[in-house]
Amino acid sequence: MADSNRSGIVKEEEYESDDVPFARRHIGPSISDQKEMLCALGLGEMEQLIDETVPEAIRTEKNIQPRSAITEHALLKQLEEIGRENVRSRSFIGMGYTSCITPPVIQRNILENPSWYTQYTPYQCEIAQGRLEALLNFQTMIADLTGLEITNASLLDEGTAAAEAMAMMKRQQRTNANSAFFVSEACHPQTKAVLRTRARPMGIELIEGNHFDFNFENNEVYGCLIQYPASDGALYDYRGFCARARQCGTSVAVVADLLALTLLTPPGEFGADVAVGSAQPFGMPMGYGGPHAAFLAARDEYKRQIPGRIIGVTEDAQGKTAYRMALQTREQHIRREKATSNICTAQVLPAVVSSFYAVYHGPEGLRSISRRIHKLALRLASAAVRCGYKLVHDQFFDTIRLSSEKPIISGLLRAASKHGINLRQLDSENICITMDEAADELDVEDLIKLLEYVGKENSYRMKVDRGAHSLEWDSVFVRRGEYMMHSTFHLYRSETELLRYMHRLVSRDLSLTTSMIPLGSCTMKLNATVEMMPITWPAFSDVHPFVPIEQARGYQKIVDDLNNILAEITGLSAVSLQPNSGSQGEYAGLLTIAKYHEKTNEAQRNVCLIPASAHGTNPASAVMAGLSVIVVDCDDEGNIDLGDLRTKADLYSDNLSALMVTYPSTHGVFEEGIAEICSIIHSHGGQVYMDGANMNAMVGLCRPGDFGVDVCHLNLHKTFCIPHGGGGPGMGPIAVAEHLQDFLPGHSVVAIGGKESVGAVASAPWSSASILLISWAYLRLMGSVGLSNATKVAILNANYVASRLQKYYPVLYTGASNRVAHEAILDMRLFRKCGIEVDDIAKRLMDYGFHAPTVHFPVAGTIMVEPTESESKAELDRFCDAMISIRHEIEQIESGSADPVDNVLKNAPHTLDMVLDDNWTHSYSRQTAAHPASWTKDHKFWPFVARIDNATGDRNLICTCPSVEDYVESKLP
Repeated sequence: MADSNRSGIVKEEEYESDDVPFARRHIGPSISDQKEMLCALGLGEMEQLIDETVPEAIRTEKNIQPRSAITEHALLKQLEEIGRENVRSRSFIGMGYTSCITPPVIQRNILENPSWYTQYTPYQCEIAQGRLEALLNFQTMIADLTGLEITNASLLDEGTAAAEAMAMMKRQQRTNANSAFFVSEACHPQTKAVLRTRARPMGIELIEGNHFDFNFENNEVYGCLIQYPASDGALYDYRGFCARARQCGTSVAVVADLLALTLLTPPGEFGADVAVGSAQPFGMPMGYGGPHAAFLAARDEYKRQIPGRIIGVTEDAQGKTAYRMALQTREQHIRREKATSNICTAQVLPAVVSSFYAVYHGPEGLRSISRRIHKLALRLASAAVRCGYKLVHDQFFDTIRLSSEKPIISGLLRAASKHGINLRQLDSENICITMDEAADELDVEDLIKLLEYVGKENSYRMKVDRGAHSLEWDSVFVRRGEYMMHSTFHLYRSETELLRYMHRLVSRDLSLTTSMIPLGSCTMKLNATVEMMPITWPAFSDVHPFVPIEQARGYQKIVDDLNNILAEITGLSAVSLQPNSGSQGEYAGLLTIAKYHEKTNEAQRNVCLIPASAHGTNPASAVMAGLSVIVVDCDDEGNIDLGDLRTKADLYSDNLSALMVTYPSTHGVFEEGIAEICSIIHSHGGQVYMDGANMNAMVGLCRPGDFGVDVCHLNLHKTFCIPHGGGGPGMGPIAVAEHLQDFLPGHSVVAIGGKESVGAVASAPWSSASILLISWAYLRLMGSVGLSNATKVAILNANYVASRLQKYYPVLYTGASNRVAHEAILDMRLFRKCGIEVDDIAKRLMDYGFHAPTVHFPVAGTIMVEPTESESKAELDRFCDAMISIRHEIEQIESGSADPVDNVLKNAPHTLDMVLDDNWTHSYSRQTAAHPASWTKDHKFWPFVARIDNATGDRNLICTCPSVEDYVESKLP
């Protein structure tokens, strides 16, 4: 069947010889298209292009171990079998992870909807208004529930959110010069472990202890962390603690349970400065650890220091209310080593799910869920006391702590395991049991039967506590006043209305379902439906991250196989899947190097060399890892200046820890000297860390370990098909050489990691484990041949686009044979003389139905295009046609036939409201504004708002939904 945007008929026989069944679905250009594209490049064979692009010296002689590709049907059958190896037990473990019920309307229309999960980070906010509104709802929900003024639009997980709070409070301090931080022993063990890892390189002394008797005057600390409710379920009145801290100038952060806050006094009311936690109970499955949206809320004075992304309210060029990412001057691409955090520490899709969960239930629904959970816990507590167990705390929300003699506790745990029930063991004499949204009366009955059975069996030992127990909350814990009063949380009670609201928002966002998203360095490729399906299967989604390892054999098979093939692809020895973003991979990799130097008695090595062209996350991660950043110059061709590298490696030889290098380079070129670069660093005792963001140009062709790389992180949300989810989730596992594998991240609850582990970098052992299924599925579907072919076509597509556009826009950097790798930088700076900036071109592309390529990176005034292997020739041509058409529009400005101020680029994007306005005063036609290309008449993606005023948003920061009063007043006649 012929495509409407391409000439000719695709012959099915093209595919009959293809022995890779899925690859022909994943790879966009057909065989005949590839030949046509090669011909346009003056080449006859694909291997000619690869030989001209990839330096011979680094081409691997070891192909990926032959693995046959399997069909989509066979993959699903295999995953069903693997899923059955995960024991479907009932987990009442708690510890920040609980079973919840994802409303089907949200599961099908958000979590499983490619229009939501294939969006990119909302840098081009005019075509991201739907998800930005959903994130604003998320921020409003968090601010209301925590009782604090400002919040971000999600962080990676609860533990890293606590670590971000620890760092933020240190930056915020103006008068408290202390470097110690207090952590209550009542916090979750995994949170404390992440804090220990983060504190060490930052020079923060961590003091763990009992918050009851902690003396702020004798222990000079700048900040502290408490948990509410505590890890064992206890509710503590923290008012006195917060007051003592405030008297000593100490900031207080609280790890808070969102569901509990629907009934309990919020942290902002009992004296906390910051609240962090996880939104997982709000509709996101446990998924063996993630992905889940964490949150961080704070008092208003922290707004210039708060990490991650903040969504703010502003206006567009027409005065219409619009949303955008606010305070972007804090981002690492601008401030680099001075950045306050890494911008990719976000979980947008899970945050959207949780925000819709709140919209679905409203405040009254959330209160009802919480009351029901609390009643189940109350009933279980009363029964436990009758059975002879000691109830350690009588003030709790969803978790009870029971105490008894060691033989009784061990007998209870054995009996529970036999009946497929998981409880949390604190020590030999104490257990915790947590109720959740998915628990019901039958679950409580089964738990009571266990308690009674063990009680009767040990009646001669059990001492029934006959003391009085009041299980009513003290008044200090009872929440007063209303919250979530904005109309959004009250309007959509019927599924019909909610469905329409979801559709209304998603129609305002451009995703891969609309067109290609040609972002350089971000690899927006196919996220196949079959790869996505298993993540919401109960066999994978309902697994608690801390179940006994034998209950997660299915997940362990995925983890082991993925570790092996990623090690093979990189040519390195071992892999850690724990980092849950690219920036976390950078951080974990540098910590691993630092620990290696420490163990080889060279702890003084604290200098990190970073090329000037590096990703902005690199210097920020190096600083987080406690390293000093020294910038290495690039030459006129965009390559690392070898002379400058030698000079600085020699100058800092005694203290050289690592070089961070991106390969292929950030400029989209395979640098010929990469092996020499690695050799220079090694000769001075340093290690080579490779940013694997551009691995899509290497898989199956060359392996980092073969040319001298010691550590490499991999963006599974780029090269290995995990979707970007509108700005998260992502995964950034690290692969390391043999001499570094003993230092890989570990965990405080599940025994993993190297013998000399750097510690935990995420809350869960394998962080966002459920989305590992996506990358594993991609690798199994493609097979060895398919993976290599995908890399080759990614290089072909980039060179084809560069070839078509180079006479209209100069290609800034190319390799020795005038080829780019998998992305090309187009120089737009020459248009400044006629008043056109790169941002004008980015906004005009929206009128053609495209998301802009990466702008201003790695060179200001340029765009970086990465088409990926998944885009067809027809789509590549359509994008090139749009870019060529825009060039002609610029020519009209240059020649004076178009107004230098009132023109299609300066006024872009053009909304439907603008085009329908009766008062059309522009010097060009409505047709030119709205339908600049033929395909826009067949299907038009309309930007919902006109060009957004960033300055107004930064001057008047509003990061929650407008108040009810504002909403009502806007409706008054």
